[in-house]
Amino acid sequence: MSGIIERYRAYLDLGDIPAVTLGEGGTPLVHWATWGIQDIYLKLEGTNPTGSFKDRGMTVAVSVAKAQGARGVICASTGNTAASAAAYAARAGLPAFVVVPEGRVTREKMMQALAHGAKTLSVSGNFDQALAAVRRLAQERGDIALVNSVNPWRLRGQETGAYEIVDELGAPPAALVLPVGNAGNISAYFHGFRRYGRGIPQMFGIQAAGAAAMVEGRDLENPETIATAIRIGKPASRHLAQEAVLVSQGQFLAVSDQDILRAQQELAHGGVFVEPASATAYAGLKVLRDRGALPPGPIVAILTGTGLKDGQTPFQWIDQTTYPTSADALGSHIERLLEEGAARVAH
Repeated sequence: MSGIIERYRAYLDLGDIPAVTLGEGGTPLVHWATWGIQDIYLKLEGTNPTGSFKDRGMTVAVSVAKAQGARGVICASTGNTAASAAAYAARAGLPAFVVVPEGRVTREKMMQALAHGAKTLSVSGNFDQALAAVRRLAQERGDIALVNSVNPWRLRGQETGAYEIVDELGAPPAALVLPVGNAGNISAYFHGFRRYGRGIPQMFGIQAAGAAAMVEGRDLENPETIATAIRIGKPASRHLAQEAVLVSQGQFLAVSDQDILRAQQELAHGGVFVEPASATAYAGLKVLRDRGALPPGPIVAILTGTGLKDGQTPFQWIDQTTYPTSADALGSHIERLLEEGAARVAH
């Protein structure tokens, strides 16, 4: 399967540079439910090669870096960018340097980056401080390519999610709902819909209440949320995200960590397992529905990463009960569980 560069090269302004690809993109757009006059679709970005939407931008950023003769790539990360940068750098034959806030990244995400051979450096503080450090380094030396979303090629690659939605639905949805941390992805989708030229949906950016810099309209020094992928207090693409929401007549809103956990559980019980940052989008979608703020028509929620990215948080709601039984009693035990309603459907 070809990746997004070969499928959408005409929209990416890349010329004929070779693509560094792992077959990213082409992620499922699942019809989840019908809520009255809205048809709800989920875009499952966790099915990308490294388990998150970051691969869309990384294939482009690393392809450009390699074509320009970079000696390596560097990023600051809460985890997903690190995993993606490490994988695509490995594919390109380039070293990857990952700078993480000490003690703030899940073991699973660190494992991905390390497995691909990345060199990991930890700094005290949070993501915003890590990003400031790598931006300074990238400015000081031109042979190491910065592949965070402040790199415009990252956002160009992430625009392809919008192209795919239009191609599958035949038109833009009425609204797009997605989680917001560093604010690059909502900006990329907005510009993607605009560049594709078929119309722009209302854009709704959902943040965790403890890291809601866009909602509060100010930077936060110590953001806190279980949704580690969006635990960011100083969104680097703030101005682009504000444009996306303003022009599309959308809005930013915040949801609590408890809302996020409930959303993660509901999605999982419907067959879709996502990390907490992705569940943030679904939690916000339900708030928008309850407020009557969703337009009629198709609504797409972007679920940015697989639930396998965080092996700890789901245990806050997972029922770990194991029912002792015997081979002879197995049938009767299952019948009792069915009667008790232990087998549930999410929606």
